[in-house]
Amino acid sequence: MFAMLRGARPLARAVSAGQRRHLSIHEYQSMKLLNSYGIPTPKSVAAHTPEEAYQVAKNFGTDKLVIKAQVLAGGRGKGHFDTGLQGGVHMVDSAEQAKDFASKMIGSKLITKQTGAGGRICNAVMLAERRQPEHEYYVAVLNDRTTQGVVLVASAQGGMNIEEVAAKDPSAIITTPIDFEKGLSKPEAIAIAQKLGFKDEQTQSEAADIFINLYRIFKEKDATQIEINPMALTKDGAVLCMDAKFGFDDNAEFRQQEVFSLRDISQEEPSEVEAQKANLNFIKLDGSIGCLVNGAGLAMATMDVLALHGGNPANFLDVGGGATPETVKKAFEILLADPKVKSIFINIFGGIMRCDYIAEGVIKATKELGLNIPLVVRLKGTKEAEAKQMIKDSGLTIIPFDSLDEAAEKAVQLAL
Repeated sequence: MFAMLRGARPLARAVSAGQRRHLSIHEYQSMKLLNSYGIPTPKSVAAHTPEEAYQVAKNFGTDKLVIKAQVLAGGRGKGHFDTGLQGGVHMVDSAEQAKDFASKMIGSKLITKQTGAGGRICNAVMLAERRQPEHEYYVAVLNDRTTQGVVLVASAQGGMNIEEVAAKDPSAIITTPIDFEKGLSKPEAIAIAQKLGFKDEQTQSEAADIFINLYRIFKEKDATQIEINPMALTKDGAVLCMDAKFGFDDNAEFRQQEVFSLRDISQEEPSEVEAQKANLNFIKLDGSIGCLVNGAGLAMATMDVLALHGGNPANFLDVGGGATPETVKKAFEILLADPKVKSIFINIFGGIMRCDYIAEGVIKATKELGLNIPLVVRLKGTKEAEAKQMIKDSGLTIIPFDSLDEAAEKAVQLAL
């Protein structure tokens, strides 16, 4: 049952390869978006310098605040900064303390279980009022493959890893299909609130309004995922969204320019940003064999064959069917910028793609970029003979193969 929720989350990077990036935004941006739809949250303000954090805290109206590092990664509270500061979420009781924490966060890298050892730069912090939860809930709006529509997923066991909740107690997860055109009606939304355990009419109505408006955001902003964990009933009786995670469909960028203007490329792998500019489907991995392939399926198969022979791909790179010699050269530049790459494996099946275009790009890149690592090439399909002749006539040290298995094995050997 819970596969549809897992499917909405980012899968392993290699498995997700070939799909377009789904925009994520920072927590303080998410809070503003929720508030713009009338969804209540704790009062929160972003700061981009320690001095700004001091001024925000000083003028907040309360000394009891939380400061949160604004980094696009989960597990911030349990992470650590490269400066030695433990945790990306802290309680603060004064403007001076807010400034001190901000000075240790802003400009430093936060390392969490999701960032990898390199961490991600923190360019801002968010200061929020402390609101004490009496009970925490989980709410998400997602696309569901089973029903082929949108669903609202909710649980009375919020504030924790929802996959673990689903695994231990599937009955704790409430899944409600939503009519795409009509959205959630108030009676439907109140019924969900009642199932979650909201006892009085006031809090049931407040929770229902949140559910209704979350779907409005999902539809009107072309979201792929909205996750609120936790939504809380506070000790003073308010129903608030305490944290939010959004994903937006890149294919809708042309009509969601306001949302996509929030993109923070400092949170993304620089080589992936560079590849996107050249319309290359690229995802950086941790291995030593640079891969250049056309077609997501063939790229996945290529990575599997390399692994079968004991190798590790340094990347997923699908140049697509419309690649040109210039695109291929750009792909080489990105591959060669990775110091871990010890060999390059080019595996092209020329259907829409012409092998001679690839060969021209390979030859051009090899000459102009001063390629000094082994290059294994397998070309099959359209203009295959012409491409092989071009490589032969180039006089360059390019190792050709017809067999995928043999080519992969050689690429692995050369990377050792």
